[in-house]
Amino acid sequence: MNILFTCGGTAGHVNPAVALAHIFQERHPGCRVLFVGADGGMENKLVPKEGYEIRSVTITNFHRSFAPADIAHNLGTLMNMRKSKKQAQVILDEFKPDLVVGTGGYASFPVVNEAARRKIPTAVHESNVVPGLTTKALARVVDRVMVGFEESRSHYDDPSKVVVTGTPVRGDFFKYTRQEAREKLGLADERPLLLSYWGSLGAEVMNQKMVDFIAKECYEGAPIRHIHGAGRDFPWMREELLRRGLKLGDNGVEVREYIYDMPLVMAAADVVLCRAGASTISEITAIAKPSVLVPSPNVTANHQEKNARVLADQGAAILLREQDCGEHTLYDTVELLMQERDRRDAMVRALNAMAVPNAGEKIYQTLREIMRDKA
Repeated sequence: MNILFTCGGTAGHVNPAVALAHIFQERHPGCRVLFVGADGGMENKLVPKEGYEIRSVTITNFHRSFAPADIAHNLGTLMNMRKSKKQAQVILDEFKPDLVVGTGGYASFPVVNEAARRKIPTAVHESNVVPGLTTKALARVVDRVMVGFEESRSHYDDPSKVVVTGTPVRGDFFKYTRQEAREKLGLADERPLLLSYWGSLGAEVMNQKMVDFIAKECYEGAPIRHIHGAGRDFPWMREELLRRGLKLGDNGVEVREYIYDMPLVMAAADVVLCRAGASTISEITAIAKPSVLVPSPNVTANHQEKNARVLADQGAAILLREQDCGEHTLYDTVELLMQERDRRDAMVRALNAMAVPNAGEKIYQTLREIMRDKA
């Protein structure tokens, strides 16, 4: 059995594909897996770390502007689409997949589209609540569209093709109970734990706000424990906190460059303060963690706010827009949620109601059904 996954652009597109690849290889020893991404995309680093081969196609996005530079960029994208189509044909000829699955990103389009034209079983999975341009285009030609939330169904022209499967989350996120995780982290007292981060790279605007947030915590005697992932802003954040005379660590407030043990820390956390990308939404829903979501305003079609709003509308999270994070708003919102145990418990119930258990298994069974139907 040969399975081809095509994805890219963000970890939110790559992670579900990797999780599915593991499932197929566990169920079918000897199953061959190939990934296809975009030239220069982060998937070319992420996928090999998981032990999988990846090839790439030359594909770029479209800019939604009529400025001369953007028109020139879009003309280049049209040329790349022709080139990527030929590259996709070569990859399919050589690998001869029995199934092709796209999990988002521009690289998915030429590969899945060509596979559908050849009558190879095809599917796409969309982690975001509102589909991106690539998923919308491919929904017309694939056999199935798999989505993370029931609310996503209405965004497709043919709802009969849509299957609500949830989004697979790495098994490590289910490894620890809250108490086990706290013990493993060496948290000796009962102060609640806040986990905060703004994606793997960080976000300078929000990290600037977090300097004031952390300073206020320290001035108030660190009433809660706090682990913050700063990303690439770590050096200047550390210097600024030191300049203010704040010594972290001993008081239960910790700033890290990266949170390498995210499943462990998230399991221990009582509240998560973060962006609203597809991976993050999937993780906090799967393990039912109360959260304050501050969507990035710098993403295509404002999809993070749409992700966050689905949770907020169900009482499963608090949505706070970046422009509304004033001098005290961010701190006060988190502090109040930390104090309101009943509200956190209600969020947990809402998250459990929204979660799709065994998402990986549901997707696997959906894909096997497609393969049987077209055998």
